[in-house]
Amino acid sequence: MSTHSPEASARATREVIDAYLARLADRDLDGAVRLFAESAEFLAPGSPAVPWSGHHTGHKGVAHFFATLHEYLQPEEFTVTHIVVDGEHGVIIGHLRDTVKATGKPLTTPFAAHLTVVDGRVARYHLFEDTHALHRAVTDG
Repeated sequence: MSTHSPEASARATREVIDAYLARLADRDLDGAVRLFAESAEFLAPGSPAVPWSGHHTGHKGVAHFFATLHEYLQPEEFTVTHIVVDGEHGVIIGHLRDTVKATGKPLTTPFAAHLTVVDGRVARYHLFEDTHALHRAVTDG
């Protein structure tokens, strides 16, 4: 059981989310990875054709996700419309537009990311996006 008040927990969660988004905006992937717990679970469901989708664990897994994502996609727009925080849980909601480097196809999708922050680190990250649109953009389908 946490010794922190719900308000302190929510404040800490929001600070980590803000730091995470700032590092993404600066394309500081190593800095973003350092915000995750060593044992973090990172879930990015999707098609087997999408190289960065799947279940990633720990700093190494999170770093692999970001490195692979940036190898395959050229970012065009990343807009956060809402951040909702409830204790150790935070949800980032927005939309993005990228170009798949290999196919030249656009990827446009709304997204939500559910983060669980424990002891000032992201312990769990679950990404929700239009996986069908992602599959179509990455493949010839």
